[in-house]
Amino acid sequence: MHAIEKILARNSGRRSVETGEIVTAKVDFAEINDLYLQTVYSFYEMGGEKVWDNTRCAFVFDHYAPCPDIKSASNHKEMREFARKNDLKYHFDTNCGVCHQVMPEAGVIYPGMIVVATDSHTTTHGAFGAMGTGCGATDMATILMTGELWFRVPEVVEVRLEGEAPKGVFPKDVVLAVLGRVRADGAVYKAIDFTGSYVDALNVAGRMTICNMAVEMGAKTTYMQPNQDVLDYVSARAVRPFEVVTTDPGFRYTESYVFDVSKLEPELACPSSVENVHTLRSVVADGPVALDQGYIGSCTGGRTEDIAVAAKILKGRHIPPYTRLVVIPASSAVMRECMEKGYIQALMEAGATVSTPGCGACLGAHEGILAPGEVCITSTNRNFPGRMGSTEAQMYLASPATVAASLLNGRITDPRPYLD
Repeated sequence: MHAIEKILARNSGRRSVETGEIVTAKVDFAEINDLYLQTVYSFYEMGGEKVWDNTRCAFVFDHYAPCPDIKSASNHKEMREFARKNDLKYHFDTNCGVCHQVMPEAGVIYPGMIVVATDSHTTTHGAFGAMGTGCGATDMATILMTGELWFRVPEVVEVRLEGEAPKGVFPKDVVLAVLGRVRADGAVYKAIDFTGSYVDALNVAGRMTICNMAVEMGAKTTYMQPNQDVLDYVSARAVRPFEVVTTDPGFRYTESYVFDVSKLEPELACPSSVENVHTLRSVVADGPVALDQGYIGSCTGGRTEDIAVAAKILKGRHIPPYTRLVVIPASSAVMRECMEKGYIQALMEAGATVSTPGCGACLGAHEGILAPGEVCITSTNRNFPGRMGSTEAQMYLASPATVAASLLNGRITDPRPYLD
């Protein structure tokens, strides 16, 4: 069996499972973000009284942090009341950050577990050798009542990433290249196993970036065999004992895609689809692309490593007049670390607006939404019309380095000359 299949088998009390089977499995941790107050309503409508285990579930207030309007404030109020009533051990309020960042930091994510959250980008946690997947409010209410949920055992697709990335090619560029080939519907309800020498050597932040965007290919979940960086990270934080799960030798993937990372260059997902991927060089060859805004943040591009490379490029420089660069750290811990290392100060001196850790404009809620006709280059994960504000705005997805270099010049720019 594949590691994902072993996790599903163990949590459903089975010796083995097969592709296509429906199983009912125990959930190791459940997370509800502040878009899903309906989870609370559904919980009570189905007769729920107390959550099944107040140490295995959490609310994270990240999409509207702090609240930009009365409606979101009211939602937070009701969710806090539910959290208080159930004495949840983990409650991440508006001072914490994005769910997919704060949960690993808190040690509730570890190899071999099943984590379900009301967010499609829960695939991020495959970076830790966990099975992470998203669900809706009614399914989440069922988990809160019973600690279990049904799953269809997915087909497993291999994406093998071999080689060493050249200077200026970051994990975001790699996953965009994968998206351009696999396409937005290439892995619907499948598990993607990222393998290869590039993955073996990749740090935690890079792994999270790649697994995060697997859902943009339709993936139900992801997996990366934990390396020493992951084990060190998790061992220092994990709140429960864990066991690394491995795939059996000879396991046969449904499909396999192979990439030579050493041949890649900076990539862009152009308006208005995640699969509309082109090399940066080919895009600018058609003429300069003027920008109104750059955005560095989200569960894809707001970690310390992302902010560090932007600071390296922009330190001692300044963005042009009438442009703006918005920087939203993925968590308060990331914010503190970046302040201690001087990254935040360098970006602010370069003209950046730094705001509260959270999801912000990634979903078009606040903290940097776009007006009609504006063009933004962003380290976030989606660029369909209306994602960051107006349906008449345009978004280019890129690495944080490309975002920083581009805002420095007011037009899409190759970051490589700025990395020496």
